[in-house]
Amino acid sequence: MRIRTKLWIEDDHGKVIFGSGRERMLEAIDRLGSMNKAAKELNMSYRALWGRIKSTEERMGTKVVEARPGGGKERGSSLTPTGKKLLKSYRRLKQKIVKVCNQEFEKIF
Repeated sequence: MRIRTKLWIEDDHGKVIFGSGRERMLEAIDRLGSMNKAAKELNMSYRALWGRIKSTEERMGTKVVEARPGGGKERGSSLTPTGKKLLKSYRRLKQKIVKVCNQEFEKIF
C-alpha cells in the first residue's frame, strides 16, 4: 500500500491559483520557451493553457509568464521571476507535504 496526495492552492473564493497541472504547464514553458510548444507537449490547446495561466495571473495579481522579445518565429515565452518563484515554492511545499504524509502513513499503517 501507499498513500497518494494531491495539492493545490486556492484563492479566498475557492478558485484554483496553482496545482500540479499548472506546475506541469510552467515547467514545459520554462523548458521549451514557448506556450504553444508547451500546450502541444501537454496535449492541450493553446487557448486552454493560456486560459489557465491567465486565471492564475489574475488571481495572484501579477504576471507569471511573459512574451520574450523578438520578431516572428524567434518570439516565445518565458517565466517571470514571480513565475519561477511560484514554481520553486510549490515544488518545495509539495515535497514537504508528501514527506510528512508518507511518515504519517507509515506510523498509522
